[in-house]
Amino acid sequence: MPCEITPPCRRALSASAWGLFLALLVFMAACEKKPAFTPPPPKVTVSQPVRQAVTDYLELSGNVQAVNTVQLRARVEGYLDKVFFKDGDRVKKDQPLFLIQQNTYVAQLQQAEGNVLAQRALIDHAKTELERFTNLYNQKAGAQTDVENWRHQRDSAQAALMSAEAQRDVAKLNLSYTSVNAPFSGRIDRRLVDPGNLVGAGGSATVLAEITQPDPLYVYFNVSEMDIAPLLQANAMLAPQERTRHPVQIGVANEEGYPHEGNLDFAATSVSSSTGTLLLRAVIPNPDGKLLPGLFARVRVPLGQERSALLVPQVAVAYDQLGSYVLVVNDQNQVERRNVKAGAPKDTLSVIEDGLTGSEWVVVKGLLRAIPGRPVNPERDATGQPPQGTAGNTDQKVGQ
Repeated sequence: MPCEITPPCRRALSASAWGLFLALLVFMAACEKKPAFTPPPPKVTVSQPVRQAVTDYLELSGNVQAVNTVQLRARVEGYLDKVFFKDGDRVKKDQPLFLIQQNTYVAQLQQAEGNVLAQRALIDHAKTELERFTNLYNQKAGAQTDVENWRHQRDSAQAALMSAEAQRDVAKLNLSYTSVNAPFSGRIDRRLVDPGNLVGAGGSATVLAEITQPDPLYVYFNVSEMDIAPLLQANAMLAPQERTRHPVQIGVANEEGYPHEGNLDFAATSVSSSTGTLLLRAVIPNPDGKLLPGLFARVRVPLGQERSALLVPQVAVAYDQLGSYVLVVNDQNQVERRNVKAGAPKDTLSVIEDGLTGSEWVVVKGLLRAIPGRPVNPERDATGQPPQGTAGNTDQKVGQ
């Protein structure tokens, strides 16, 4: 017997059909493929190289030393009597610094002078007797042996006089050594012996203090054999009478740049076989005493004349196994790798020896987002000015 579909059953079947239809629509919508999202090109900042005048130079390390340094020693034995300076004073040439007890040496000088007078008296007496016996001998009234005897007495007295005068001179020297004076103008260190102590005993010259000349100063530094050729081309290593005054610039710790200027003074005659370096020396004026002997110094030796060169910010120069390179943006706003020959840094800039013409736009910011061969959105820094503090001439380091 056939089943009769009642109205409630029809409504239930209609609702189920609509549910299946909606589920099918949701399933089909979920299966539709969404379009891929393409991110915009990354933003980078680019700038053009700056052309400036640069000077090639060698940058080295050196050591500051005093032109004159003397250890003051006690040259005679005695008790230290007085000290005429305060530790660390500036002293002038021939200024008295120490005094050793003098009474012994004054007495020795007086004794030596007495011996001189006694020998002169003996010479006078011998001359008188020689003349008298010579006249008697000529008159056949004296013996020849007497004449020869007084001649011997005269010559012996003259020899004794020379010895006495030498002893007197030595006594004068010993007396003068009791006063220790400054051999030159400079600055004296602390005293090493206090008054009342015995100095110069046992034949040893006791060190009393040390004095140095603070102005000018020497700066010694070594140049590798690879960097000698540029110095030779600059005529910086000729004999002093054959070369011009070659400038040298010096800087020490906690100083910016190279504020002290001097001149090359000396070059060794041969290269050290153990280190492969050549010793050079510069003379640096130090009137204000800011430099002290013993300091380590940064030395910069200019080579040749100024020349024109391209410079880019140091952050734009990268290095890998193929060498140094920069990233540039072409006319299609795509990044390109450009191999360059990078020179020495100067402040925040770096010299580019080869690889750029000056018209390129170099990536200076956003380097991690700039990938060679991919597009970028460049923002040009059209000022064309180097960072602050690099305006004007730029020096380039060519050696180390």
